[in-house]
Amino acid sequence: MKYDAIVVGSGQAGIPLSFRLADIGWQVALIEKSFLGGTCINNGCSPTKTMVHRAQVAHYARNAKRWGVRASNVSADLEAIVAQKNKVVQRFRGGKEKQMKQRPNLHFYSGQARFVGVHEIQVGETFLESEKIFINTGGRPRDPHIPGLARVPYLTNENVMDLTVVPEHLIVLGGGYIGLEFAQMFARFGSSVTVIHNSGQILPREDPEIAAELQRVLEEEDITFLLKARATRVEQDGGAIVVSVDRPSSPAVASGSHLLVAVGRRPNTDDLGLEKAGIEMDSSGFIKVNSRLETNVPGIWALGDVKGGPAFTHISYNDFQILDANLTQGKNLTTENRIVPYCVFTDPQLGRAGMTEKEARAKGYQLKIGKVQMSHVARAIERDETAGLMKIIVDAANDRILGATTLAVEGGELIHVLYTLMLGNLPYTLLKGAVFIHPTLAEGFFALMEDVKPVN
Repeated sequence: MKYDAIVVGSGQAGIPLSFRLADIGWQVALIEKSFLGGTCINNGCSPTKTMVHRAQVAHYARNAKRWGVRASNVSADLEAIVAQKNKVVQRFRGGKEKQMKQRPNLHFYSGQARFVGVHEIQVGETFLESEKIFINTGGRPRDPHIPGLARVPYLTNENVMDLTVVPEHLIVLGGGYIGLEFAQMFARFGSSVTVIHNSGQILPREDPEIAAELQRVLEEEDITFLLKARATRVEQDGGAIVVSVDRPSSPAVASGSHLLVAVGRRPNTDDLGLEKAGIEMDSSGFIKVNSRLETNVPGIWALGDVKGGPAFTHISYNDFQILDANLTQGKNLTTENRIVPYCVFTDPQLGRAGMTEKEARAKGYQLKIGKVQMSHVARAIERDETAGLMKIIVDAANDRILGATTLAVEGGELIHVLYTLMLGNLPYTLLKGAVFIHPTLAEGFFALMEDVKPVN
């Protein structure tokens, strides 16, 4: 069967792209081997942030005395929380299914897609053809090669959210974004938590003082960190999972009731038959694309996590926006110089956009830098949530913002103010003369801008 377009994968690029092309009259085939909505809706953003929120409620309740409120016998009903999470997932997934059924020229195929030719795909016993094919198959948790790991019942970011009993002691392998979100979440549900990380700094992509401040906050919530630690063996000893760790100081052993492996993601490309179409991949299996998201094969594009780069839902959606503009609106947009904002949903949240200080220095910029501790922000003081700091990296030559970090309560919301200045290529000084509502968290930008000064 021949189509105007075939979309493989229904993630946050595949769904809107298939809807858009169908809406302008194309005959579109959408292929999905699992649930509609991809990682974000089913086992990523939506379910995780639902549970992060419930963990924050538990944290407030357990520490209510800090805010002068009496509360007692606080515990997390994980079974109820998981049920609420599932309800959110079903709502979003059901919404996508309803929208799809409203488009008669959008044809859905459930099953594994495999290329059998340059522009031909097989799904089950059905063969589909199109001159335009879009791959949005996303990624999945990466399994590290650690002796013994395959023989223990370890968890990933996907199935850890199905636990209905709070782990007694959760060991988290990986101190990156995903690992830290779950570490704090389960600590707030009531678990003892140990994080094992092979680097000397959690969140290695961030500037050192940002990572150090977040680690300090997490340690205050009784999360234990084993840094510069390489897991060398995993085994089960009765009801416990034991992780042997090699460290420069001395070997160590971490023993817990559950093990969460959060050491990165791998692309869902190994079962697509890409070699039959001649589509090039890098050494990690990510599909190679140019700045217009085109593969080396004319008429085939890749969007979202499957192409590598920043693995965020909003980047996947922006990939769709770029393709939509180029294919249906006659524009020529690219991913070059795209400013990437993101948030790590710990508490405090780590909002970030653009370059870190170390990235800006590596590129040779002359810099101005400003910092303000959240303990100096009136609204944070009033809320008694003063952990964190805000930081801004400025090009000294023109006062444009190169990057910014808001490690703060609601840091994911705050970063958008600075990101907007970056999008508009506006100088940071625009905010120096601004009138900020008092008392708000954004009012902290006044002190941040006043602190900007040249650095060596």
